[in-house]
Amino acid sequence: MKFSEQWLREWVNPAIDTQALMDQITMAGLEVDGFEPVAGKFSGIVVGEVLSVAPHPDADKLRVCQVSDGASEVQVVCGAPNVRDGMKVPFAVVGAVLPGDFKIKKAKLRGQPSEGMLCSESELGLSENHEGLMELPANAPVGQPLDKFLGLNDVTIDVDLTPNRSDCLSIKGIAREVGVLNSLVVEGPEITEIEAVHSDVPDIAVRAPEGCPRYLGRILRNVDLSVPAPLWMQEKLRRCGVRSIDAAVDVTNYVMLELGQPMHAFDRSEISGGILVRMAEANEKLILLDGQEVELTSDTLIIADHAKPIAIAGVMGGEHSGVSQKTRDLVLEAAYFDPITLAGKARQYSLHTDASHRFERGVDYKLARDAMERATSLLMEIVGGEPGEVVEVASKNDLPDDRTVDLRESRVAEVLGLQIDRTTVEEILTRLGFHIDKLLKNGWRVHVPSFRPDVSIEEDLIEEIGRIYGYNNLPVTEPTGSLGLRPQAEAIRPVSAIQNYFVDCGYHEAITYSFVDPKVQSLVNPEDQGIALANPISSDLSVMRTSLWSGLLKTVSYNQNRQQPRIRLFETGLKFRKDGDRIDQQPMLAGVVVGNQLPENWANGRRMADFFDVKGELEGLFRLLGIEVDFAAGQHPALHPGQTAELLRDGEHVGWLGTLHPQVQKKLELNGTILMFELFLNSIVSGYVPNFKDISKFPEVRRDLAIIIGSDTGFSDVERVAKKHAGENLTALRAFDVYEGESLGEGNRSLALSLFWQHPERTLNEEEVHTLFSGVIDALKEELGATLRS
Repeated sequence: MKFSEQWLREWVNPAIDTQALMDQITMAGLEVDGFEPVAGKFSGIVVGEVLSVAPHPDADKLRVCQVSDGASEVQVVCGAPNVRDGMKVPFAVVGAVLPGDFKIKKAKLRGQPSEGMLCSESELGLSENHEGLMELPANAPVGQPLDKFLGLNDVTIDVDLTPNRSDCLSIKGIAREVGVLNSLVVEGPEITEIEAVHSDVPDIAVRAPEGCPRYLGRILRNVDLSVPAPLWMQEKLRRCGVRSIDAAVDVTNYVMLELGQPMHAFDRSEISGGILVRMAEANEKLILLDGQEVELTSDTLIIADHAKPIAIAGVMGGEHSGVSQKTRDLVLEAAYFDPITLAGKARQYSLHTDASHRFERGVDYKLARDAMERATSLLMEIVGGEPGEVVEVASKNDLPDDRTVDLRESRVAEVLGLQIDRTTVEEILTRLGFHIDKLLKNGWRVHVPSFRPDVSIEEDLIEEIGRIYGYNNLPVTEPTGSLGLRPQAEAIRPVSAIQNYFVDCGYHEAITYSFVDPKVQSLVNPEDQGIALANPISSDLSVMRTSLWSGLLKTVSYNQNRQQPRIRLFETGLKFRKDGDRIDQQPMLAGVVVGNQLPENWANGRRMADFFDVKGELEGLFRLLGIEVDFAAGQHPALHPGQTAELLRDGEHVGWLGTLHPQVQKKLELNGTILMFELFLNSIVSGYVPNFKDISKFPEVRRDLAIIIGSDTGFSDVERVAKKHAGENLTALRAFDVYEGESLGEGNRSLALSLFWQHPERTLNEEEVHTLFSGVIDALKEELGATLRS
């Protein structure tokens, strides 16, 4: 918020300079972004009076003026279209210096002498308005220095308020803070109730009380809006960054800046019937004051008459019902709108107004009547008018409740680190507008004022005490506390170990969005379309991912489009699926491999990575984790039907490995063989706790056998059966030969195995080994239908 320092000092005037004031405000939690003078740097400019105006004999657009500076009368040639007899204007005398170090000298313009210059607002650095001379009030004292007359020894201070401090979006709010910080009384304008002089009242109906719990209206008849707002008001608005428009708009803006209550003025003649506060209907349209036509949505709170919408509530009025110089009767509006109802509505229509900025953050719900009386008083002073009664429509059930918060003295000392005197605490809270409802044995029961919607718990009150007491006055203490390590089962491997493993294998870690393109997701996981986002960044990032493959395949496409032929990526992250009324988030590990198995150089050649390369890398991971995972043939809609493996641990599904389905690959426009895997992290990180074993001193025994089994029988089945019946002293089982040929018959293969036994405490005898070996052969025959190869 921008505000004039002079305006603030009209309310509270501490004996400190500008810099100290800004430092004080910043340390109170209202950060000052910067400040700037309210006018350009100039000298020698006084209030002048144009005594007469005559046409220039040699130039149609110039005028020859006689101007008084209070001490003498001089001739000035002027080209401003609005120059006229008797007007008071800023007059730069000979020798004056304008902003930009422009010096005024005697001159001749088209043969006519000119001693000085009549100035516009832009030439004085007051604004960008250069359409004509700046007109001063008729009572401006001729000859008085302009900076003294306008009070230009002033700065505009820009405060960057956090969203919770909506109470400081006004001069009143800032003054309250400065008054507390300096222990000064804040003296604002006296607001009195304006007596009605006629019986006309607006017909007001609120059909959406949850969005508008309080609405006030008043009719002001017989106003003269041809009269502009006084210069002092225009100057205050300008110094706060608000442009002067007309008296009605200027007054409502002035009250908003002064008290913090946005208001609006309607032309009564343009309102059909009465005022309705309701939600918009589908396809309703409204032309706003800025000329923009918007199509209203059904979740937008609007102000309407009995025929049409006339304003977006709390955002901007409509062009049709706006005031003009022809307006004779006004309908003044002041309301409290629910911040949640208005949140985001201005942005929805590509707007941001001073009113919406305040209403979205929360306006004092008890302020509307004071604002109505203040605005009425100012309008009657400026444009005349006859006020009627104030009509108020309120829904007590929808208005915010009064709040009380219990504050403990011991908690104040605990949080702030020092004991603050009870009297000081009570004084700080009282000056901030809080009321001590009751003195408790160990503290206070504090009533929270309506203008502080951000205060609801004990810590909020302690924060208020701390910032007013002064952060620099609080003791510097180091936090103490135990930082005990959380217990972690030794059998569970950290995810960092998995990440390091894949980096060592030549992979790069990828981090992709959790929201993905629904089209890509439907290809990767057609059975689960994912959770749609209510407000997506874009249409291609509109659903939550049900597989990490969606993001990784988009990353592969991105890299291949930039001539990267070898891609090895892995990612750890969450996938999301709907489980009844809740969202289930599952940690996953996924990877994708494209291109050569090894970087191309003189020794490595150009062998492309294949299914078994990635399978081997996963087996290395499982050895690192200390778990056993089986690879079984499976089917997945995103993977090649003949090159897909389901990963099982103790019979439980833990993931997939395979080659991307050719049809999916074609639709995604990817090149090469795409190898992918995805695993449930929680299912693989739990392994075993390593234990030390003595190395046996006794000899190892080896036995070899060759069996004929069906080609559809996997080695994992052979290994499982053999280990089950080989006894506890089996130390290794290896396959050293595989053969398929016509001599074995169709559908058969020969598999040669080596089995190794070693006892930790003695030498195994021949009979023991023979018994175990025979048991393995018998089990292979019975369970897998194997036969010994002769």
